Amino acid sequence: MARYVDVHPVDPQPRLVQQVVDALHDDALIAYPTDSGYALGCQLGNRDGRDRILRIRELDDRHHFTLMCDSFAQMGQFVHVGNHAFRAIKAATPGPYTFILPATGEVPRRLMHPKKRTVGVRIPDHRFVHALLAALGEPLLTSTLILPGETEPRTLGWEVKEELDNSVDLVVDTGEDVLPQPTTVVDWSEDVPEILRYGAGDAGRFEA
Repeated sequence: MARYVDVHPVDPQPRLVQQVVDALHDDALIAYPTDSGYALGCQLGNRDGRDRILRIRELDDRHHFTLMCDSFAQMGQFVHVGNHAFRAIKAATPGPYTFILPATGEVPRRLMHPKKRTVGVRIPDHRFVHALLAALGEPLLTSTLILPGETEPRTLGWEVKEELDNSVDLVVDTGEDVLPQPTTVVDWSEDVPEILRYGAGDAGRFEA
């Protein structure tokens, strides 16, 4: 049975944030709200957590995982960003965008795309997530919580708890309205950006 943690949406209680961090350190898989629907998350080194995300979403090893980062500086440790991409991505973050970029050696190989050696990164605009990442001190391995056969992420904590009670270890609820759209995904692994998924945010800023 998943633990349910009710966190304040504007001023996340440090005690509760630390409880979520402690669970992540214990290899928990969590479901948590972002600025673009709910997501699943675990620590980078949690192999079982990675596999559980794939099972829950019924995805294969070609799935592009995302590293949820708290800053542009942190993101730069895990991906290579060209000059043109640097300016455009920096201007768009924080926000509901995921960028596919070449991974650095800091990214475990099992988290990269098996052929492209790329990984997704994003910097959210969400108070709880930033509080969590600051306390965690590293990016969170994450994937939008879109269940098999669905096209939109879940948005209600109680619903996530009810649906995934035996599949995740902890559900965070901030009691706020969560945008029912996934992120816009932009593949910038080459010189020219390619929009892989239109979602929240202004995709037009990345179109030629």
